[in-house]
Amino acid sequence: MPPSYRVAILGATGAVGAELLELLASRHFPLADLKLLASPRSAGTTIPFAGENLPVEAVGDRSFNGVDLVLASAGGSISKIWVPKAVAAGAIAIDNSSAFRMEPNVPLIVPEVNPEAIATHQGIIANPNCTTILMTLAVWPLHQVQPVQRIVAATYQSASGAGARAMAEVEEQARAILQGKTPKTEIFPYPLAFNLFPHNTKINDLGYCEEEMKMVNETRKIFGTQNIRITATCVRVPVLRAHSEAINLEFAQPFSPIKAKEILSQAPGVKVVEDWENNYFPMPIDASGKDDVLVGRIRQDISHPCGLELWLSGDQIRKGAALNAVQIAELLTVNK
Repeated sequence: MPPSYRVAILGATGAVGAELLELLASRHFPLADLKLLASPRSAGTTIPFAGENLPVEAVGDRSFNGVDLVLASAGGSISKIWVPKAVAAGAIAIDNSSAFRMEPNVPLIVPEVNPEAIATHQGIIANPNCTTILMTLAVWPLHQVQPVQRIVAATYQSASGAGARAMAEVEEQARAILQGKTPKTEIFPYPLAFNLFPHNTKINDLGYCEEEMKMVNETRKIFGTQNIRITATCVRVPVLRAHSEAINLEFAQPFSPIKAKEILSQAPGVKVVEDWENNYFPMPIDASGKDDVLVGRIRQDISHPCGLELWLSGDQIRKGAALNAVQIAELLTVNK
């Protein structure tokens, strides 16, 4: 029998927290105990899990005593406070925020890409950004056959990337606009319903926002090389759930789209969706709630003889966050 683990979810009441609970149950993660942690305002509420109603506790200095594993999905500022305390209490923390991703002693893991990196952890393991996870799943299998020299990415990011409140805000905005009212904004700086805008994270001196630089820096770390040239444009779009990305890849030699499709058809975590006759390719509505990243429109870049184009859609809350974290936890149970 495998060992059982005492697990705590930090940020249990959020959208990713809900998905973590569903995945722990559906994937039969070996639980000895499950503790739900959140802010004081959520303390005392209950969340159903495996036929029980589990209480939500306010996170505190004693929350991690006797805990083996912490799945943290409460934002970077919260993680910076509590993840080190969880590790000091003897737990291993899998953190979904950007707080520790680029720390040299913290492995940044996509299980289908670099599972071996988990062996280097010193108590903290970082979950990559959602856009990075989705892109690396599609690019890595091709990169292993012929190294990618340059990646140009454009993302179409749903409201789910900003959490459950952001999704609700877009729904409320849509209703207001359809009723001829002025939409209200709280989570996003501008109305997202019937609109789109460049990703609203801080812009650096080069004109790139934080979200775009995450794709650049995290992909290089995961792939274990600084030699790939990467650029990205990240955009918020009026979709509730699941992100999409247009990816342009440049290789040293031509890469046949037929060969690329064969490789991706066998790649873990990827499902090829292509119906050229009916112009049917990956869509957020089809990716929502699914584990696989949907990839299609695999074609030759007509502007470059060694270029390849592809399009993908993937569930940001699931593979882009919660599923990847649970898969990392499963790696720990195998490697323990």
